[in-house]
Amino acid sequence: MSKKQKKQKKDSLLQETKDRRLFPNVPDPSGKRSNSSRRNNHAGEPRPEYAEFSGQRYEAAVSVAVSCGRRLFRGTTENISQTGMLLKLPESIPLSELEDKDVTLDFRLEEGDLQEGTEKRYRHLKAKVVRIIPGRHCAAIQFERPLYEARRRMDRLLFVLSSLFLTFCTVIIMLMRVDSIRYFASNPWLYGYSIMTALFLLSRYLFGSFYRPTPIDPDYTPSVTIVIPCFNEEQWIRETILRCADQDYPTDKLELIIVDDGSSDNSVEVIKQTVRDMCAEGPQYDIENRVRVFLQNYNQGKREAMGIGIRNARTELIVFVDSDSFLQPNAIRTLVQPMKDPKMGGVAGRTDVANIYTNWLTKMQAVRYYISFRIMKAAEAYFDSVMCLSGPLSCYRLDVVREVFDKWINQQFMGQKATFGDDRSLTNYVVEHYRTGYQDHAICSTIVPSNHRQFLRQQMRWKRSWLRESLRACSFMWKKQPFMSLSFYLGVLVPLIAPIIVIYNLVYIPFFRHIFPAAFLTGLLMMSLMMCFAQLILKKSSLWIYGFFFCLYYEVVLLWQMIWAWLTFWVNDWGTRGKGKKRAEVMAEAAQAKAEAMKAKEAAEHG
Repeated sequence: MSKKQKKQKKDSLLQETKDRRLFPNVPDPSGKRSNSSRRNNHAGEPRPEYAEFSGQRYEAAVSVAVSCGRRLFRGTTENISQTGMLLKLPESIPLSELEDKDVTLDFRLEEGDLQEGTEKRYRHLKAKVVRIIPGRHCAAIQFERPLYEARRRMDRLLFVLSSLFLTFCTVIIMLMRVDSIRYFASNPWLYGYSIMTALFLLSRYLFGSFYRPTPIDPDYTPSVTIVIPCFNEEQWIRETILRCADQDYPTDKLELIIVDDGSSDNSVEVIKQTVRDMCAEGPQYDIENRVRVFLQNYNQGKREAMGIGIRNARTELIVFVDSDSFLQPNAIRTLVQPMKDPKMGGVAGRTDVANIYTNWLTKMQAVRYYISFRIMKAAEAYFDSVMCLSGPLSCYRLDVVREVFDKWINQQFMGQKATFGDDRSLTNYVVEHYRTGYQDHAICSTIVPSNHRQFLRQQMRWKRSWLRESLRACSFMWKKQPFMSLSFYLGVLVPLIAPIIVIYNLVYIPFFRHIFPAAFLTGLLMMSLMMCFAQLILKKSSLWIYGFFFCLYYEVVLLWQMIWAWLTFWVNDWGTRGKGKKRAEVMAEAAQAKAEAMKAKEAAEHG
């Protein structure tokens, strides 16, 4: 087993109970089956976010205390959803006594048992035994009301308290900036930075709160090609492909292009077997005509793999999905809705963390991802200028992409071919002349780094691409809506200056002027708590406290990467894949290895 496989096996994901069919969410042409009733995902009543797909079952061993009349006993769940559970009963309990009986349940859901936001102690929950399974000594139990309704009082309390705390943090920051204005003349650089930071941050939260996703028009189903670039993702690629194919979307309007970018593991074999399995599901899904696979002889990079998809797509819209990202069943139907606007060139979906409960690093990233999308991208979408349509899930108008294709595929920076930041780069070419949006209810989950070495390499690569593309965007963003332009330039300036400000406040002030930096530390605390309470208001999750830990991690570790990114932002190494090697070196090694393998094969055939 490779080192990568060993590392990936540690990732902790929610374990969905698999349907016996590969495509349970694909619309039934006969009309005999309703996806909405089966998954409880379109009932229409107001629900918290975690209640989406409340009927989805997850494999989890939860200890449950059961009260049935005068009988008290304890069982363990085999699977559970927000609407019911399959309970393994002690052998001493006669199943015949439970059939069609009302029961009362007490249990606690821990993090990772069910959707994020459901973790809680559930007491005196009314339910009914709807079916018994003698061979497994199990009982299928349906709750009298879904778990999200049982949490309603708690959710309201969380909303009120977190809203009050968020307001408190906002007021404190504003009062501190009043002081910055008063003392501006004494130190324009320091207090000017404080004012800019507060203006940038508070404006993002303000306009993010105004954001509303585009509602679904069931009659709007433009033709879509999903492109999945893959490189060495044998563990995740099958699930990615199946999730893309199993969409609540007309089959005659949806096709898949899978591009293997010269993988050196078993990704190609997994892709081929997955396609064979999909074909075996039956001709009604038309997999032979809707799914195409392209294999590159050697690794040329994600941009080239995306390019193959762009050249071969034959639909109105093109969607890119990373090979370790998993779509919700309604992701495509929801994602395409903003494209009803003919001036909309592209739209980003929301990316959540799939391996969220692996360790504290992935939990921190989960909070950071959510705020980055639901607040930061949502604020940009308010002005139709989302600056990065992220790789895990993004949609473009195909003719717009082909319009900028040659510039993008051949992009150079400081005399070298651009080899990373492909999604941000493509967004830049599109947003210069078109609108770009964000659709919060189009959700996918992605695998994030679960160890610090890989995470820091990823962050360095992202910072370099951010610097490069921000420099490009500076040349045209002044043409956009004035407030969006101001926000963009502040968003570029603030992180660039941040390391200098931190050194000034945490090194120069305390050690050379012997003043404790109380104001600076209070400001950092308030900004980190804003992230925490915003996540708690919107997500209802117990992970909110990890927003504070992420901000601390950012100040202590990630912030200082910016200095190295300044000095090396033209470097074309892969970070997480090339282990520091330049792409040209890795490509040459891959080509040489392929050539040697071909020679060895030919020698064996003629030997």
